[in-house]
Amino acid sequence: MSNETIAGFMFVSMLFLLATGQRIFAVVGAVATTFALALWGTGGFQIPFHAAISLLNWYPLLTLPLFVFMGYMLSESGIANDLYEMFHVWMGPLPGGLAIGTIVLMVAVAAMNGLSVAGMSIGASIALPELLRRGYDKPMVTGVIQAGSSLGIMVPPSVVLILYGMIAHQPVGKLWMAGVLPGLLLAGLFTLYILIRCAFQPELAPTLPREERKQFTWGYRLRVLQAGLLPLAIIFTMTGLFFMGITSLVESAAVGAAAAAVATVIKGRMTMRVLWDTLHKTLNVSCMFMWIVLGALAFGAVFDGLGAGDALQTLFVNQWHLSPWTVLIMMQVSFLVLGTFLDDTAMLIIVAPLYVPLVSKLGFDPIWFGILYTITCQIAYMSPPFGYNLFLMRAMAPPDVTLADIYRSIVPFLGVMILGLIIVMMFPQIALWLPNMVYGG
Repeated sequence: MSNETIAGFMFVSMLFLLATGQRIFAVVGAVATTFALALWGTGGFQIPFHAAISLLNWYPLLTLPLFVFMGYMLSESGIANDLYEMFHVWMGPLPGGLAIGTIVLMVAVAAMNGLSVAGMSIGASIALPELLRRGYDKPMVTGVIQAGSSLGIMVPPSVVLILYGMIAHQPVGKLWMAGVLPGLLLAGLFTLYILIRCAFQPELAPTLPREERKQFTWGYRLRVLQAGLLPLAIIFTMTGLFFMGITSLVESAAVGAAAAAVATVIKGRMTMRVLWDTLHKTLNVSCMFMWIVLGALAFGAVFDGLGAGDALQTLFVNQWHLSPWTVLIMMQVSFLVLGTFLDDTAMLIIVAPLYVPLVSKLGFDPIWFGILYTITCQIAYMSPPFGYNLFLMRAMAPPDVTLADIYRSIVPFLGVMILGLIIVMMFPQIALWLPNMVYGG
């Protein structure tokens, strides 16, 4: 039996076991170890073992729990809620102002936590009831929250990009910088869409009533502004020190985590409940990602050892005579299909061993490909009928927001995101300019 056939059987075995509903890390790690032992005997055990140990010896791995801690500290203490109050007061008088403020809130939450579910939970619990109470259109606001929360896996400190960097063996600092401009591009396209649509249909997003605006004294506005700027100051301090080269990646994560804890103490919100919930959720998320990445690296080491990447290149380029761009587009389509029923970590485990080596062989930049993968994940999350974010939104939304409302809400935002994906594909420097400027081309 050829190595290519064995690799195909290994891949199908993993998909079959994943379909049984078993835990991802257990399935992937077990398949990798079983095939390594069957192919190379007891010495084959060293392949997945060394792949896992290489991760544990990777110093930047410390950023993962630190950034997750920072995000949960800001959200559990209510400091993130102050951001929405600031947008409510200052942007409410604008047509669609609260919807635009919600997009900005989602970007800020993404920069705090790096997880899309954090933005979704804050948006659904804080912004959604307020927007519905003020007469905003249900499909409009649910679409805004879903689209905005998806930016959590794009804007630094994106946990998904950390995982991609670990599995693809790419520098996390470069990946984060590569995600900045595409993330802002998507946020800007969302904002532009809201402005244009609300200009033609102002009834979808009414402004704050004049009577309510009169209650906002300048003293109150300044207090709200000061409270809302605190989490933004923490984010910009953390990322600014890193971009200026003053701190390393791990040191920036430590600065963010410490600043979030100090801010919580200063505002008098550090209670045992806040501390316990933050530590518990941080440990839960960090351990989950660690086990998944350990399994993915073990699987990738065995899979790559069978020459699967070379086999794919031979099939697509030499036998089928496909152009590199055609192969790249096929990869994006496969992401869209897989992403409708898998989360980002599971999808990354499945495609990374196949695609990342092939991308380099086709002459594409793996950093740029990581950003394309992340954007496509965002689109897949919100694609009916099985998009992950659709059901998450339904679970968090009030009962009067139906699944039909959620499906309708996401269609225009999917169009906006596909436009953003096409722009980044056509102009790779949108993703590569910042990391090339900082690290050198």
